[in-house]
Amino acid sequence: MIIKNGTLVDPESGVYAKKDLVIEGQKIVRLDENINPNEYAGSELVDADGLTVAPGFVDVHTHFRDPGFTVKEDIHSGALAAAAGGYCSVVCMANTSPAIDNPAIYKEISKKMQAEAINLFQAATVTLGRAGRETVDFGGLKAAGVLLFTDDGSPITDETVIESAMRSAASLNAVLSFHEENPAFIGTSGVNSGKAADALGLKGADREAEISMVRRDLELALKYGCKIDIQHVSAAESVELIREAKKNDSRGLIHAEATPNHFSLTEDAVSEYGTLAKINPPLRTEKDRLAIIEGLSDGTIDLIATDHAPHTAAEKARDFADAPSGIIGLETAFSLGLKNLVLSGYLSITELVRLMSCNPARLLGLNAGSLAVGSQADIVLLSLDDETHYSSFKSRSSNTPYLDKTLPGRIAGTICRGSFVYRS
Repeated sequence: MIIKNGTLVDPESGVYAKKDLVIEGQKIVRLDENINPNEYAGSELVDADGLTVAPGFVDVHTHFRDPGFTVKEDIHSGALAAAAGGYCSVVCMANTSPAIDNPAIYKEISKKMQAEAINLFQAATVTLGRAGRETVDFGGLKAAGVLLFTDDGSPITDETVIESAMRSAASLNAVLSFHEENPAFIGTSGVNSGKAADALGLKGADREAEISMVRRDLELALKYGCKIDIQHVSAAESVELIREAKKNDSRGLIHAEATPNHFSLTEDAVSEYGTLAKINPPLRTEKDRLAIIEGLSDGTIDLIATDHAPHTAAEKARDFADAPSGIIGLETAFSLGLKNLVLSGYLSITELVRLMSCNPARLLGLNAGSLAVGSQADIVLLSLDDETHYSSFKSRSSNTPYLDKTLPGRIAGTICRGSFVYRS
């Protein structure tokens, strides 16, 4: 395959230029100006004039609900949604039924994932059954291929369990990813304690629920030399705690995510969209949203992760307190980043690609997130000038405030392992 006339954006190599690109098999084999297609007779020619050619996106935090909740999403529908969003590599969370807490079930679900056209990776839990009491067999799971461990959706409140997990993970150079919400500070989850919760007559989730656990886990990660990912940061104080911890982190241990939801919306969305804006941790204030954007701008937050969380329409139609938390995000993430970060003047397109592709690939140690010769040919073709109307989704679910909305940007095509997996 030859991709001609596109503008290549590769933060890893510093390339931002009009260049052609050649793919043979699953690898990028050549970058050059004005490559003659006749040199590669029989190769597919892709005219990328007017498009940005970037490393395919990598998501370290998504939910495919398989096994156990496939009415919401399954591995195949999730992979289709990811490809439509420009994602070539996705890590699926372990809060399934049963939970992914042993090598046998990990291998079973991973085998299903290998049949898909994109790169899928299954996370394992930190504790058995996500119960927060006893840690998993880190060595056995790491040997089976696990790249990331998380009890996502179930915060681990017992500090001795966290310490045990960090010692094990540090010895294996494994990544622990943490959902930071202490239930002691939460009345009703999914809505910020304050005006949004007051309007619903609920107590809501106080910001200290996140802040207290972020503070604890940053301190312990530095103490034990454990690589961690602070998930879906929502509070300004958390951003500052991560910023200060990184000043003392010479080993690259501390990483943090922002979701498009948290850098795009505030608690005001709850009044407008109801349960479609219910997420954990909740949308907070404009001050928090801007602090998250500042964290993305200065490198404090080094990952954009979707926290793609499908739910059925019937579930989201329940009363607010009874409805599940979560918003789908794989298909809208690029548009929201373009709108709220790039076109708003906070980041360049190069910086957005770094956050959505290069940095998450480096965290997981993948041969992805780069357009360098020899890299796996995982590529996204982006239109920065077009718009996308989100009238339907490849996902099985449509629980999002952006249904029937038009947003800037378009995924023109997604190439994974050298072959198109999505074209618009």
